Amino acid sequence: MYMVDWFRAVRFACIIGMSVVSMSAATPAKSQAVRTVGLELVLLIDVSASVNQDEFRLQARGLGAAFASDPVREAIRLAAGGIAISVIQWANGENQQVALDWTHVQSDGDALWLAGQLAAMPRLIDGGHTALGNALEIALHELDTNGYDGVRRVIDLSGDGRSNDGAPLRTVRKQVLERGITINGLAIMNELPLLERYFKDYLIGGEGAFVLSAMDYVDFARAIREKLEREIRSSPLTKYRAPDVMHASVPQAVVGSAP
Repeated sequence: MYMVDWFRAVRFACIIGMSVVSMSAATPAKSQAVRTVGLELVLLIDVSASVNQDEFRLQARGLGAAFASDPVREAIRLAAGGIAISVIQWANGENQQVALDWTHVQSDGDALWLAGQLAAMPRLIDGGHTALGNALEIALHELDTNGYDGVRRVIDLSGDGRSNDGAPLRTVRKQVLERGITINGLAIMNELPLLERYFKDYLIGGEGAFVLSAMDYVDFARAIREKLEREIRSSPLTKYRAPDVMHASVPQAVVGSAP
């Protein structure tokens, strides 16, 4: 049902999103004091050379449809304090761009505004190699310098290739996990059928980490909706953080090794 209504949902999100912008439905972080949210989430979107313009637009529209969907909007409403989200486009070691600055999303209106923004998101980087390590680096920086205090902090990376450029993935991944941040992955399997295994072995880690796969970019909309619902619903239904969550030690088995 979700795939049938995909483009209809995106169009609806764009229309509704435009109507609530004037009411400041979603609030950029930099205008606010530090606030507690259920989840700080960085979405890392692949715009490397393997992603053509049509495939990029499928990602943008898929994200819009996901945030316009009933399951994701319900998950956001249930997260204590809502969620804070930033979207970053990434490619090679020198190319990462913030496409959506930190934004607080708590209500249906917020989610629909965000859906419209993401569905219309322009491509900021025109190709390049695949630098997973540098993508994680900028996500870590964004998590450490925003105006939010999340009960959980998650980096959500989607991509269609293995790391072949930039900072060593193993080193950056270890730094992220040592900060108590979870890394999840969405493997787009159109070119590398074993990419899901690579993400499991070398990318994801932290509490509750998981990988989902999309068979191709058309299937991305379904996969990212399921992934976002799962990530957001994992947020505790309380604004109070357990004392050891942010600074818990990472078991060696989680850190593992990576290229």
